[in-house]
Amino acid sequence: MIDNIFSRPELLWFLLGLVLFLLELVIPGFFIFFFGLGAWVTALICLISEPSTNLQIIIFALVSVLSLLALRKMIQKKFFYHNESLSDEVEDEFTGKEAVVIGNFENNRGKVEFKGTLWKAISDSPLMAGQSVIIVSKENFTLKVELKK
Repeated sequence: MIDNIFSRPELLWFLLGLVLFLLELVIPGFFIFFFGLGAWVTALICLISEPSTNLQIIIFALVSVLSLLALRKMIQKKFFYHNESLSDEVEDEFTGKEAVVIGNFENNRGKVEFKGTLWKAISDSPLMAGQSVIIVSKENFTLKVELKK
C-alpha cells in the first residue's frame, strides 16, 4: 500500500492536504488552511497531468503562499470576526475601570494592578504607589490612566 501512495503523487498530495485541513481545526491562527489548499491544487494538477517532483513542489509553494497573501484577511473578516467590534469589546473591558498604582511613576510611566494583573501604564501626571486611577484607554499591553477624582 505504501508503494501505491508514492507511485500516485495525486493521492499523496490529497492526503497531505487532508491532514493540513484537519490540523487547521486544532491549531489556531488560520494559516495552515492555505497549505492544505496548495496541496489539493497540486493533487488536482497531478491528476490531470504528470508534473515532475520539482514542479509539484513549486506549484504547492506558489499556490500556498499566493493564496495566503491574497485571501487570508478577506476570509478572516468574512467568516471569523470583525476587527472593529472585537476591539470595541476589549476597550469596554478596560475603559473607565479602576486600577491601583504599584510603585511611583517615573517619567509618567509605571505599573498598575487591574483585576489581579500587573500592567504597564502611562499617565500625564505623576502618580504615587497606592493611588487609585481610572483607565482612559488601552494600547497593546499598556494602559493610559489618570488620577481618580
